[in-house]
Amino acid sequence: MRQPFVAGNWKMNGSRESAGRLLEDLVRNLSPGNREVAVCPPFVYLADAMRVLKGSEIALGAQNVSEEESGAFTGEVSATMLQDFDCAYVIVGHSERRALYGETDEVVARKFMAAVRTGLRPILCVGETLEQREEGITDKIIGEQLDAILGVAGVHAFKEAVVAYEPVWAIGTGQTASPDQAQAVHAMIRSRVAAADDTIAAGLRIVYGGSVKATNASELFAMEDIDGGLIGGASLDAESFLSICQSAESAGHQ
Repeated sequence: MRQPFVAGNWKMNGSRESAGRLLEDLVRNLSPGNREVAVCPPFVYLADAMRVLKGSEIALGAQNVSEEESGAFTGEVSATMLQDFDCAYVIVGHSERRALYGETDEVVARKFMAAVRTGLRPILCVGETLEQREEGITDKIIGEQLDAILGVAGVHAFKEAVVAYEPVWAIGTGQTASPDQAQAVHAMIRSRVAAADDTIAAGLRIVYGGSVKATNASELFAMEDIDGGLIGGASLDAESFLSICQSAESAGHQ
């Protein structure tokens, strides 16, 4: 049984005060259940988040990581630094990093490896643009993104990883892939990993991200290969995020 996973990606939002209130609301109101929950605040709030989340059921994650271990890389944050703040997860390959900061599949693969080497669990984001979907090359694009990781890290690195399918055209737009559209891509991702190792693919958690809200989470999470969500805007509201976490309760799949 794959345990459902829900992570909040706060992106570059909030203040120290609002972040603290949100974290406290989540800790106070998240009931125990058969799902794993994580939050990924901006770097500058990780220390505060570590203190608030200590001893809670909510794991801490970061939104990015350097592929380098240390050195003259101004503005970068290494995987070992993230471990100092009890981070369990780190997002790599988010479409905004790929599109706005030029991160190639090769760069994402190096970041994935940097996380794995230090014991952080990567949340690997993959997805296609609207133009690529309309051209009918969704499987090709996502296959290339996965193959870049498989070629460098090998399939065994996916044992501790989470894959997040995020159609670029649905991120922050209010548009959402239909449950059937999302399921089709999730099944393709699992099949791609299964080609290397059936057992690892069967246990791999693949989550959906792309305008997931309290109103559509249950329908998405009910699909066979959708094991939860990577939540953007809705994770900034405690009530909405908690509702999405509740929807994940019944999303455990064999």
